Amino acid sequence: MKLYPLFADLAARSVLVVGGGAVGERKAAALLEAGASVVVGAISASPALRALAAAGRIVLREGHFEEHWLDEAWLVIAATGDTDLNRRIATLGEQRRLFVNVVDDAALSSFHVPAIVDRSPVTVAISSGGDAPVLARLLRERLETLLDPALGSLATLASRLRKRIREQLPDLRARRAYYERLFTGPVLQFLRRGQPALAEAEAEHVLATNATDVNGSVVLVGAGPGDPGLLTLRGLRALNEADVILHDRLVSPEVLALARRDAERIEVGKQAGNHHATQEHIHALMLEHAKAGRRVIRLKGGDPFVFGRGGEELEFLRAHGIAYEVVPGITAALACAAYAGIPLTHREHAQSVRFVTAHCRGSHDTLDWAALAQERQTLAVYMGVSELGVLQQQLLEHGRAAATPFALVENGSRREQRVVTGTLAHLAERAEAHQVRSPALLILGEVAALASSLAWFGEPPLEDAADSRRLHREPVRLRPLAGVTARRA
Repeated sequence: MKLYPLFADLAARSVLVVGGGAVGERKAAALLEAGASVVVGAISASPALRALAAAGRIVLREGHFEEHWLDEAWLVIAATGDTDLNRRIATLGEQRRLFVNVVDDAALSSFHVPAIVDRSPVTVAISSGGDAPVLARLLRERLETLLDPALGSLATLASRLRKRIREQLPDLRARRAYYERLFTGPVLQFLRRGQPALAEAEAEHVLATNATDVNGSVVLVGAGPGDPGLLTLRGLRALNEADVILHDRLVSPEVLALARRDAERIEVGKQAGNHHATQEHIHALMLEHAKAGRRVIRLKGGDPFVFGRGGEELEFLRAHGIAYEVVPGITAALACAAYAGIPLTHREHAQSVRFVTAHCRGSHDTLDWAALAQERQTLAVYMGVSELGVLQQQLLEHGRAAATPFALVENGSRREQRVVTGTLAHLAERAEAHQVRSPALLILGEVAALASSLAWFGEPPLEDAADSRRLHREPVRLRPLAGVTARRA
């Protein structure tokens, strides 16, 4: 090791910061969080440091650096921007056997300030030995996404129970098994939900009964439309905690690659005309693995509560006493529209948006076609590729204008994304001509015409020449915003 890692207890101990600029502010703020008694010395101090001094939170010494400032210090941070002064402070500190950090100068520093991931009382410190501080910050950012914010509360709870745990579980193996259940089971889930009383009650129950038949849990996670960058941080943490992942067919390989390497992956997705994985089978798998004490992730494309049967799965889990959570995902309508450059609402063209599913003929009789055919609204139609002809016919028969623009977004947000545009009169014809296949989302409404001018991701939209000429003759007119010129669609 180039550096020996230490965690210093600075509570009520004097730490000197030399320098009154922005860097000195940051260092003083971090030291205050650690409970240090902070003294800042500077020729000129920032307003923020003056405010801290006025509030009695720091001691401010204004003027040129003087050696006696070091007399009471345990640690010293030099943040002056003056190389000669920083070197002098480092030399004097060395003579007094004080640890000195010179900001952005590893050679002069006898201690380094690491990048910190704070889950107090759990703290992770990252150092590159001064060789690559940017890399250390990047690693901190990565760990911030992986470490649950509830870990601090979990550590505090474990600390309160520590004496009783040692008394009731003298056997080391039994104690380790208890801690594993404490740190990975329902207790953490209760803390994550903001229910500390339930978390403590669960921890006490397991300790009092020495329960070994603890059930696992299920987390419904929305995987988003395919781009792994759209997965939420909570979803990423869940994937890294999973023992078993029950995933749909349309969850992208890139999202699955983010999961824990040793997690068992089971594909349970259904496709049109191929329902080998029934909902009852999915329920049975969730119950089987949760009863075995495993952490199960039910990974769904998009959002689990938007045409994803998430409600049915929660009802099943609740009926069988299985703990569950829900992690929302970015649903296909939001992602496909955004990646195609289509605003779902627009004050000039659409004041509402409807999410519709049309994956089977039986659903046609239950849809309010007259309402769906109304103008000045956007339709986002899920799972409708095989029924585009029926959709087209019903909307036209119920009064939707034949010239209404549409966009079919295939594989939205993925590298292979395609956008096919046109008008309602040619919807089924255009889809067949370009062999549009699932997964694809239909966006119908005046806003869909904006795809031709606002598209930013992937290849340009595949436009119909006749429809394009018509749209240029009858452009979508945007009300100019301040300082912005409207663009013709």
